[in-house]
Amino acid sequence: MRIEIPEDKKLVHESIIPVRWGDMDALGHVNNAVYFRYIEQARVNWLDSFGLKVTKGDAGVVVVNAFCNFLKQIAYPADLLVKTYIANPSRVGVDTFNVISLTTEPDTVYANGGATMVWVDFIAQKAAAWPPEIKAKFDL
Repeated sequence: MRIEIPEDKKLVHESIIPVRWGDMDALGHVNNAVYFRYIEQARVNWLDSFGLKVTKGDAGVVVVNAFCNFLKQIAYPADLLVKTYIANPSRVGVDTFNVISLTTEPDTVYANGGATMVWVDFIAQKAAAWPPEIKAKFDL
């Protein structure tokens, strides 16, 4: 089952991520699990870009679901262009979507995926409203 990326979304960040030799499996292409690392790194790069550190504190971001559609094989050596989009911001969450291409073929989608992030009060162990300075980054 392929999960579709919504048309109505906002581009918020682009990351260049190198494919490492160790990312490949015995079949000579990037292991499927590694795509989730690329998506995670792109999401962290975006959060870092506006000063939100993803370190443990009293509150922070938690990923509550994630998916990836594998469309074409990727192999070493390569540099990936991972575009990060957001959609559907709510009081406590936001959907993130990623499109993975090669820097040498930016118009060819090799994979796409995403995750839902929720702001969590770690002390209360429940979802909480985004801090206003972070929520302002999600305005679509």
